[in-house]
Amino acid sequence: MKILGVDPGIGRVGWGIIEEEKGILKAIKFDCFETKVGEKTELRLQQINQFLVNIIDTEKPDCASVEKLFFAANSKTAIVVGEARGAILLSISQAGLPVFSYTPLQVKQALTGYGRADKKQIQYMVMTLLNLKEIPKQDDAADALAIAITHAFSYKINSVQSSKCKVQNYSSKLKSY
Repeated sequence: MKILGVDPGIGRVGWGIIEEEKGILKAIKFDCFETKVGEKTELRLQQINQFLVNIIDTEKPDCASVEKLFFAANSKTAIVVGEARGAILLSISQAGLPVFSYTPLQVKQALTGYGRADKKQIQYMVMTLLNLKEIPKQDDAADALAIAITHAFSYKINSVQSSKCKVQNYSSKLKSY
């Protein structure tokens, strides 16, 4: 399964493509896409959209995972990043990909088992889990990979739970005969 992970932003969008096969995680590509400060917001959103359309067309992921926003202080920043996240979700949805969202807490718990892990711990786990030679230089790219890894882990857990439910449902039907 190929997963596109996205860390939303208006000035910088972190993105990463990972592949999960038989429990092995592998980084395919990752980087950041940047828009220019001072340009109109709608132009920046359009650039983000076009970039994601190109990545999806080129890399052909099976699904995407996007970080849910969490802000406490600056509402002005939260609004514009929310607009960028909306453009990101629209781009992915228009490509016909299933989209999954995870909070920073869920990402931290999935990668480290601890919801208050710091950025360095997350980056180290990204490097370790993807067998990278070094931590990705850009924080946003590392965050995008972490979001993709979170989906790979969550997908596996949900698949196991679903298959258990199917087994239980099937066995309960057998008992009724």
